[in-house]
Amino acid sequence: MKQKKVPMRKCTGCGEMKPKRELVRVVKAPDEKDGEGNIIAKGEVSLDLTGKKPGRGAYVCNNKDCLEKAIKAKRFERAFSCAIPSQIYDGMREEIGRE
Repeated sequence: MKQKKVPMRKCTGCGEMKPKRELVRVVKAPDEKDGEGNIIAKGEVSLDLTGKKPGRGAYVCNNKDCLEKAIKAKRFERAFSCAIPSQIYDGMREEIGRE
């Protein structure tokens, strides 16, 4: 029987390739648009612990060191092409600290 391929993702903090299930997904929800295609509201950036939220995703290891490296180097801002407020980073630190 053929072996299933394990999906690999790159951590934005340490840069290592790891299995997708070992990493935590950070997601930027899609922007809300009106009927003419004008942006009404920007998408929110949040942690996706289930891996099922819609939007653009970036992955980070489930430890504070990798999260801090990614925040310091502004890798999430680069991945999502938008500025991220410090309150969102604080929420990420709390969520990753729990696990």
